[in-house]
Formats: sequence, structure tokens, C-alpha cells
Amino acid sequence: MSEPILVTGGAGFIGSHLVDRLLADGGSVTILDDFSTGHEANVSAHPSTAPLRVVRGSVTDERLVDTLVAEHPLVFHLAAAVGVAHIMSDPVASLHTNVRGTENVLAAAHRYGSRVVLASTSEIYGRSTEVPFKETANRVLGPTWIHRWSYSTSKAVDEHLAFAYAEQGLRVSIVRYFNSYGPRIDERGYGSVIARFVTQALSGEPITVHGDGQQTRCFTYVTDTVEGTVLAARRKEALGNVFNIGSAEEVTIRDLAERIRRMLGSASQLTLVPYEAAYPTGFQDTPRRVPDLGRARDVLGYSPTVSLDAGLALTLAWCRAHYAAAGERR
Repeated sequence: MSEPILVTGGAGFIGSHLVDRLLADGGSVTILDDFSTGHEANVSAHPSTAPLRVVRGSVTDERLVDTLVAEHPLVFHLAAAVGVAHIMSDPVASLHTNVRGTENVLAAAHRYGSRVVLASTSEIYGRSTEVPFKETANRVLGPTWIHRWSYSTSKAVDEHLAFAYAEQGLRVSIVRYFNSYGPRIDERGYGSVIARFVTQALSGEPITVHGDGQQTRCFTYVTDTVEGTVLAARRKEALGNVFNIGSAEEVTIRDLAERIRRMLGSASQLTLVPYEAAYPTGFQDTPRRVPDLGRARDVLGYSPTVSLDAGLALTLAWCRAHYAAAGERR
């Protein structure tokens, strides 16, 4: 990718790993990030000679987005309000960021002919029981007063906007991420459950598992997430299409907590916490979330390569080096 590349949310967890990959591939990258959940440390390790520019600002700033998109033929749009706790605490701001910000990016890309890869989420599927989830599956959501579903809804609106602009000529692809994790995980965003378990295990606090712990997820090591994202930008066949990007290795949340405790040699005890105690404003969870990766494999040539145990080993090593005893970033 030799053309100038814009990565919104490029100082965030997934975004910063994507920036690393793009620079390693010889790209020239501009990051747009408001650092609400991104970190300076995620992007500060690159040498001053690297073809990297960091712009502090928000995707809700229509004029700024227009200026930056006009300069970049390829845009990776990852900026979003993420993390269940973050969404639950401020649903209004989250909806505004996710919908208005995406509208600004897509509208500008349509004006200037830029190609876009839009980051979406497995939350799109809601409470569907059609496991494994295919991209064509129906969405099943709870009532509108349960703020958990506002995130799913906002990302669905983003996808609707993308497909609408695609009908008008926008070159866009959509990637739905399934529980990414790895170095740089943060409790406020992607990988939050793993980050929380690690924080608690390292500090000797009880490891809190919500509900009965039998809900299952498929966790995707961040390099696999980035690989699927890059493939969606390179393949002509990806245009106008949506892809699950994840792993099919399913694990219960309780087993995940046990693995992390065992791998860290922690004496922390597992504690089951009712959802209503953790999320007093209302919460509903999904029993299983497993991706069907057939379309990503057939169209993109995507196949995850990092097992959960291997990815956790790498992630926990990073956490040991970067989390203080109290479980916070140094």
C-alpha cells in the first residue's frame, strides 16, 4: 500500500496495531484520534523518521474529516466509542460518535473517491441464536431502553450508511470484529474482559465473572484482526461486502478466567457477579458468539493463525511488563 493512508482511531488498541502493520508494509500513515480511549504510548514508539503523522481531533469534526480524507485515497475507519462499560455510562455521546463520525467519514470518502474499510462489530448480531453467525444472519436485539443494544444499533446504522453510499459508487468494505485482544488491551475498549481479568489476577483481587460464566465467546488475537482488515482493503472482491473477522475457537468466560489465573500463577479467587450488580442501568448478554468465517476465507483468503493459548501467553507477558501492581497502566 504505497498511497497515503488515513486511520481514524489509530491510537487505539486495534488501530495502533494496524498502523504498525501499515508502516511495516511501507505505507505512509496519518492517524486521526481524539485520545478518549487511545493512548500516546501506543504510537510513540515509532522513530521520528517514520512516515507517520498524528492529528489530534474527532471524527465528529466534519471540516477536519473532510480535509484529511481529501488527502488520503485509502481510509481505515476504526474510530468509535467502544467497550460495554463506556457505552453504558454515556450512551448519548457514544451514539453521536459512532453514527455522526461514520457519516462524516463516508460522505467525505464519497466526495473524493477514497476507498474505505469500515470497522464494525460482532455486537451487530445481538441476541441471535443462529450460531455460528453468518454475515447474512438476522439481527435479534433487546428493548430500546437497554443501553447495551445502542452500540449494536449505532454500528448497524454505520453499515446501512456504508451500503447506501456503496450503491452511489463508494468503494467500501466492512469488517466485523470478534473480541480482539493482545498487547495494549485496555479495560475501556476492545479486549476489556481479558484486561479486567488480568488486572484482577495480577493485583490479587477476586476475578469477577459476570452471570454464571457459561456464556461463550471467540477471542481473536490482534494480528489476526489486523490481517483480515488489511485483506479487506486489498481485495477488489471485498468491495461492497461485509466480513466476519475472528476466530472460531470458542471458550466460556469462566474457563477464560481460569486460564488467565493459571497462566499468571495468581492466587485470586473467581467470583460470580450478577449482571445487575455490575450494570445497574440494565444489561442483557448473549449466550454464544461464534463467527462463521466461510466468506472471509473464500473471498479474502483469511484464516486466523494464533490459538487462544498462544495469544494469551503473548498478551499476559505484555501485561506483566506494563501493568502496575494495582492493575493500572504505569
